[in-house]
Amino acid sequence: MTERLARLRKTVADTDREILALLNRRAELSREIGKAKEQTGKAVYDPAREKDVFRRLREENPGPLDGPAVEAVFREIVSACRALQAPLRVAFLGPEGSFSHGAALLRFGSGAVPVPRQSIFHVFDAAEREQADFAVVPAENSLEGAVNLTLDRLVSTNLNLVGEVLLPVHHHLLARDPSLEGLKRVYSHPQALAQCQMWLRKHLPACGWIETASTAEGARKAREDREGAALGSEKAAEIHGLCVVRERVEDHPANVTRFLVLGRLKAAPTGNDKTSVLFGTRHVPGALRRALEPFAEEQVNLLKILSHPWRDRIWEYLFFADFAGHREDEKIGRCLASLEREVPFLKILGSYPAAEERP
Repeated sequence: MTERLARLRKTVADTDREILALLNRRAELSREIGKAKEQTGKAVYDPAREKDVFRRLREENPGPLDGPAVEAVFREIVSACRALQAPLRVAFLGPEGSFSHGAALLRFGSGAVPVPRQSIFHVFDAAEREQADFAVVPAENSLEGAVNLTLDRLVSTNLNLVGEVLLPVHHHLLARDPSLEGLKRVYSHPQALAQCQMWLRKHLPACGWIETASTAEGARKAREDREGAALGSEKAAEIHGLCVVRERVEDHPANVTRFLVLGRLKAAPTGNDKTSVLFGTRHVPGALRRALEPFAEEQVNLLKILSHPWRDRIWEYLFFADFAGHREDEKIGRCLASLEREVPFLKILGSYPAAEERP
């Protein structure tokens, strides 16, 4: 048995050397691709190309590793190789360890340069002022609904939507010691506290709740307070040296936050895309129905529509809509042209690869 184990370990070591050689070969190829992109003026990050890479890997994967595991490994390989071409600066609602940071890592990998900002306003500002190449912002939560601060900035920003990330939100109870004993305070973002309120009332009824600007900030507070705990991610626990006292303490397990990725480029079609628009209607009966008729006429699948106050006009509203397809698709082009003729205001926020659902 000992001899067999030794042989297997030698085979693993030999395989690791082969993988290492292939990784460095891929890195050299990535450098050459970067030089070619520089000569032709193409952007380092190509969301359509990356989606195609991950689709191909899922289709060609023979196992035993499952699809998410393979994608996680290759996400980091792609990220590291992309950084050899030019590191991408990615702004998100910080500090590091927040769920927004998790969404940024899920999209760009750890090879990207993190640009944490203290508010959604500052995240947009960083990308608009070219202090970051991309911005990752929360847009809506499956339990709490739309993030109005993000919708407000989408009205005025000159950035394009280039992607989306669907991040399952699992809140863990974090503390300095791996026990519930002696805890008197729980720190976290108001939404996290609301999403875990039943668990907290049952298991920590005597603890006070203290709101923080982000879940990551709550973890930092808990690190400084021996009688304090926080609701946050595993990444926040890792960054702040905290124990995961209890896993997944959210009241509803089906909790997903949709994040939008914004930048200055435009994403090419992939065959599985979304387009997001913002429009205002005339203040007359039937205006919204007439605005939506082109979607029915062109058989375009309208995925979401919601109203949002038009800040410059009292009691008038803008409408955000997501629908399947890319603005370069022929029927989408016709639909948008008809919509533009019908409404007094239309802003195409962007077309981008649709996110894959994650467990």
